[in-house]
Amino acid sequence: MKLEFLGAAHEVTGSCTLLEAAGKKILIDCGMEQGADIYENCALPILPSDVDAVLLTHAHIDHSGKLPLLSAQGFRGNIYATEATGRLCSIMLRDSAHIQEQEALWRNKKAQRSGEAGYQPLYTVEDAVQTMELFVQCKYHEVYPIADGISVRFLDAGHLLGSSSIEITVKEGEKQEILLFSGDLGNRNRPLIRDPELPKRADSVIIESTYGNRLHGPRKDYIGQLAEILQETFDRGGNVVIPSFAVGRTQEFLYLLREIKEKGLLTGHDGFPVFVDSPLAAEATKIYFDDLTDYYDEEMLALLRQGINILEFDGLEISQTTAESMAINEDKRPKVILSASGMCEAGRIRHHLKYNLWRADSTILFVGYQAEGTMGRILQDGATTVRLFGEPVQVRARIATMDGISGHADQKIMLEWLENLEKPPKMVYVNHGQDTVCDEFAAVISAKLSYPACAPYNGGIYDVESGECLREGNRQRLVKKSLVKTRRSASYERLVRAGERLNALIEESKGISNKELAKLADGLERLMADWMEY
Repeated sequence: MKLEFLGAAHEVTGSCTLLEAAGKKILIDCGMEQGADIYENCALPILPSDVDAVLLTHAHIDHSGKLPLLSAQGFRGNIYATEATGRLCSIMLRDSAHIQEQEALWRNKKAQRSGEAGYQPLYTVEDAVQTMELFVQCKYHEVYPIADGISVRFLDAGHLLGSSSIEITVKEGEKQEILLFSGDLGNRNRPLIRDPELPKRADSVIIESTYGNRLHGPRKDYIGQLAEILQETFDRGGNVVIPSFAVGRTQEFLYLLREIKEKGLLTGHDGFPVFVDSPLAAEATKIYFDDLTDYYDEEMLALLRQGINILEFDGLEISQTTAESMAINEDKRPKVILSASGMCEAGRIRHHLKYNLWRADSTILFVGYQAEGTMGRILQDGATTVRLFGEPVQVRARIATMDGISGHADQKIMLEWLENLEKPPKMVYVNHGQDTVCDEFAAVISAKLSYPACAPYNGGIYDVESGECLREGNRQRLVKKSLVKTRRSASYERLVRAGERLNALIEESKGISNKELAKLADGLERLMADWMEY
């Protein structure tokens, strides 16, 4: 019985783990990496057609995003997930595929002009649609046999509608092992959904560590914080731009904004408009208010029993078309703009950043985790200039972060989750965290709970029964290569020759007018700004 870690090992995104047990090969999550790649990921060591089943903890793309690729390459097994996860994946995977196709279209237009090779999308919308046919709906707490000797049970992870921790029971002869995958554990006391459920049994635990070295502290006044930011920004005449994951975080913030409006917490800005500029968020919001009442907390259920749709209020406008999205930035009123993606890596949010980052009266409000290397993290870390659509954009807007609003459990919550186990596990494997955080949290688990713990690297293989490391995995960090150190390809040789012609042009320009010299210098400055690092 073996575990092989193939994603989110000493990294935060791209979750994927292979379990080989009872003669079967099972993937737990099959996610897409987002942000910088810190370690080279190992390829799936078996053919996709040899994967017997996939267990999916939740719908976020960093856990589900490569399922259509797996399917397109020959996987034909079942994908086990909660009903809510399946419903959300039906829109999220199609949206991801649409992005892949649009990027391929754009790249191929460039390739045609330059004579370079064409580009194939990672997968297509058709692949995503076919993948959905493989989903098997599961309820919390029920036991589902998925193969001879293997059964699974889903627990509420409290991170996203339908998110799960997954308990896997494996019987090989007389031996039985229970493996527990935490998935992404949620924070407590969040709007709409329940707190993470505490587990009782596990021989081996695989746990995330997004906030493994941090504490959220006492529960913050989310509504008070948000109202203060809105008031200050609107008083300056600016916009509050919120990069937000289309699924989960957007719905939470609509809940908070409705409360602010209902209680009249702003002065002088009654009826302020709120734009949700994400077709995906609009579809997800409909799913949230379908018939998925099994996933809501008591406060949410009480409002629904009163016939209150907490995600509808005066001033809310949903932008579907490109034209509607563009019109938002023509609207001169102070407003809230909620747009995806949450880490600013793609989507309409980048257009809103282009129109608002340079405005000293506006606020860019981050309300979720920003992975290393993403545009969101770069802005949080204090960048003064960023590049958007090939143009340098100055950062004059206020960059703010909502305190304590995270959708992830902190160190304290995760330790309490582990401590609730009836007996100490043989091993706790820490993944889904930044490079050093994985090691730090593993050390904390060992010190505070006296549980054996380790932080596997990508490609690391472990014997489940003993916890022994059979292969360490890849510890070599990827190093960014500068243009100077890049292999001298044909394209690089063209660049060198262009630079030589530019030097010759500069030498020949000594005798031209100052006006023309200034024009040439401005053009070169713009060109260099386009190719500078953030």
